[in-house]
Amino acid sequence: MADQAKNWEDVKSYSLDDDAEQALFDAQIECTLIWLSKDGWPMGVIVNYIHRDGRFWLTASEERPRVNQIRQDPRVCIAISSKGSAIKERQSLSYKCEAIVHTDRETLDWLLPEFASAMRPGQPEKAEAFRQMLDSPGRVVFELVPTKRIGFDSAKMWAASEAARPTDSPTGPPSA
Repeated sequence: MADQAKNWEDVKSYSLDDDAEQALFDAQIECTLIWLSKDGWPMGVIVNYIHRDGRFWLTASEERPRVNQIRQDPRVCIAISSKGSAIKERQSLSYKCEAIVHTDRETLDWLLPEFASAMRPGQPEKAEAFRQMLDSPGRVVFELVPTKRIGFDSAKMWAASEAARPTDSPTGPPSA
C-alpha cells in the first residue's frame, strides 16, 4: 500500500501528466471561461472549447458583454473538469491565458467546421447544421494562449491516501 499522505496542503505531486491532460482534452468539450467584468469583478461562464496546437479556441456572439471586456483586458482564465465525461477519476486543469479576439473570415472558416465537428462528433449532418448556426453576423473567435497551467489528478491523491478515497472512485470500494 502506498504511504498515506501526510497532509493535503501541498498537492503539487498530484498534478496531471501530459498523457492524462490529452485524455481530458479528448473527453471534455466544456470549460469555464473567466474574465474581469467592467466593474473589475471576476465573471465566468461555462462554454464549449476545442484545443488545437497548444491553444484553446472558443466562440461567441459580438453581443456578449465579455467580448468587449476581453478586448480591453485580454487576461483570462479557463478551468476544465473531467466531471460529466467518461473519465472516472476526477481531474481538472486551470490555465491563465492571453486572449486574442478574431473576427476575420479566414479564422472563422477553419475554426467553425472544427468546432462544430467536435461538438457533434460522428454526426456530420448535425455538425454542418451547427456550423451554419454559428456562422452568424458578429461571430467572434477567442484564441487563448496559455501562460500558466495548474493540473490536478485525484487518482494520485487517492493512491497516497486510500482511506480517504470516495466510494464512487473506480478503484475504491463499490458504491452502496
